[in-house]
Amino acid sequence: MTASAPELVLSGGTVHTPNGSGVADVAVRDGKIVGVGSYPDAERRIDCTGLDVLPGVIDSQVHFREPGLEHKEDLESGSRAAVMGGITAVFEMPNTSPNTDSVMRVHDKLDRARHRMYCDHAFYVGATAENAEELGELERIPGTAGVKIFMGASTGSLLVAEDEQLARVLAHGRRRVAIHAEDEERMNARKHLRVEGDPSSHPVWRDDESAMLATKRILRLAREAKRPIHILHVTTPAELELIAQHRDVATCEVTPQHLTLAAEDAYPRLGSYAQMNPPIRSSEHVAGLWHWLRQGVPDVIGSDHAPHTKEEKAKTYPNSPSGMPGVQTLLPLMLDHVAKGNMTLERLIDMTSSGVQRVFGLVGKGRIATGYDADFTVVDRKGTFTISEDWVESRCGWSPFTGMELQGRVVGTIIRGHSAMWEGQLANAARGEALRFAGAL
Repeated sequence: MTASAPELVLSGGTVHTPNGSGVADVAVRDGKIVGVGSYPDAERRIDCTGLDVLPGVIDSQVHFREPGLEHKEDLESGSRAAVMGGITAVFEMPNTSPNTDSVMRVHDKLDRARHRMYCDHAFYVGATAENAEELGELERIPGTAGVKIFMGASTGSLLVAEDEQLARVLAHGRRRVAIHAEDEERMNARKHLRVEGDPSSHPVWRDDESAMLATKRILRLAREAKRPIHILHVTTPAELELIAQHRDVATCEVTPQHLTLAAEDAYPRLGSYAQMNPPIRSSEHVAGLWHWLRQGVPDVIGSDHAPHTKEEKAKTYPNSPSGMPGVQTLLPLMLDHVAKGNMTLERLIDMTSSGVQRVFGLVGKGRIATGYDADFTVVDRKGTFTISEDWVESRCGWSPFTGMELQGRVVGTIIRGHSAMWEGQLANAARGEALRFAGAL
């Protein structure tokens, strides 16, 4: 072995780089990629023959519930689910208890996460009417993913529903702001449309117009403020068509749930387990989301992993909480969509790694290239497996996709050169570190 041999070589896999894909070795030293090519010498080798080596998959929207709601999930259990599903990094949301809305609370989460989470991580700061003037400072804390605004579907101080308050939030700071776009006033006026015991009334109450109204408002306000925004979990084709006309200020996300589940089947089969915000909508909506995905409009895929216990979800609608787990199933579901011909693997990589890097200004992540972090998601595209509850690592212990047989199996999750998971076996130590962003260095 030569003195300059890499510490680690992933050998013989189909490696997906900005230059295209092909069978190659990837060499790693000190947690960084040092080359793609042929590396016969290595201190440690991982044989990836017959497998695809993807850039580390990033889930840019998860709710890991800590602090305050650890009976549903915590940072450790949520990150276990992430790496079991091939996810190397996550952006975690601020609606915990207490909310993540101050310097102290951001640092509290960063302290809780370091080397307790298995994956790398960043935390959103929640916008409130009270902290609007401080957001320019808060978004620059290293390890923050940026600012999150709940225009609807939140409670307490994290709800920022009025245009005047939204404008104040957008006026402070420079980084891209993540938006939950549902119109609170319209939803309040339509609450009478909820039918007790019938979750299929959820998308009747929170209709297309509730989403479209909020999206139109935030696009106008973002343009006036000259502030880039990122609209989360878009569920209607009309919104994607509109966002396509505002690419100078807006990027957007779709979720695997909204690309996979349709109301006609989901509510009769899953009941309140299919309940989330914005709602699972019709098969016509699903087809429309796929149309705009193929047109290149959604920039990223996020899971909106939002676990609740079975006991909570079993409550009679509308007393049942909205949200479902998804971080562990994001990649397997989307690999199955690739196998079915719904999208190319290149588009999936763009939406889960390089697209995330581009939209949010991530440093050193999102591609297999010399000098980048050695983050890899290794998959067997020919392999099949069936989602089962005993595979689910989330503390909630269930998935809306239980029983689905999928083509495309996650083999390994490698983060900065360390195997966080390989063939279903978790690493014996959590090594997660805070992510870095160009806007918060």
